[in-house]
Amino acid sequence: MKRLLFALICLLLAGCAAKGTSVVLLEDPDGTVGKVEVTTAAGEQTLARAGESTSVKDPSDAPSAVRVLSRDDINRTYGRALNALPEPSETFLLYFRSGTTTLAPESEGTPQEVARTVARRASGDVRVNGHSDRVGTREENERLSLERAAAVRNILIDLGVDPGIIRIFSHGEGNPLIPTPDDVPEPRNRRVEVLVR
Repeated sequence: MKRLLFALICLLLAGCAAKGTSVVLLEDPDGTVGKVEVTTAAGEQTLARAGESTSVKDPSDAPSAVRVLSRDDINRTYGRALNALPEPSETFLLYFRSGTTTLAPESEGTPQEVARTVARRASGDVRVNGHSDRVGTREENERLSLERAAAVRNILIDLGVDPGIIRIFSHGEGNPLIPTPDDVPEPRNRRVEVLVR
């Protein structure tokens, strides 16, 4: 969805080169399509399918009738803006043994995959987000998730990733993948999410 919104902003900027603004709805990289409402004081149009477009010549005018652009039309008109979009982030999940900063067996090879991705992309931005389940106090889980993030950071540095591009964050027991009541162990919430941008 973030890529869709970014693409729309780029398309809006590209459309501003001529008088007025054009909006085209594009699919996300995973093929899903959101929805956009284009509203002025004189009316509104809703775009809900990939390729749908509307334009506004002046802020006092209603948006034009919705029309569907072909992929060729989109590429011809907005290709330069679309080609300027950054590659989407790649996300990696590393899971941990309960109450520790020790990687679970299924995650032991993931740091090498992250390091290869950083090198392949020549990335300058790696975000390491630590999480915990809801076993223990909120304060303990905040500390533990930060320690997990720091442990992954250190592994990545040992694998040759530049420490200057890595930022770590702690979410504690907030933002669980699987919501649970307090003191319920959930292995999928004991994780570090690494975003390579």
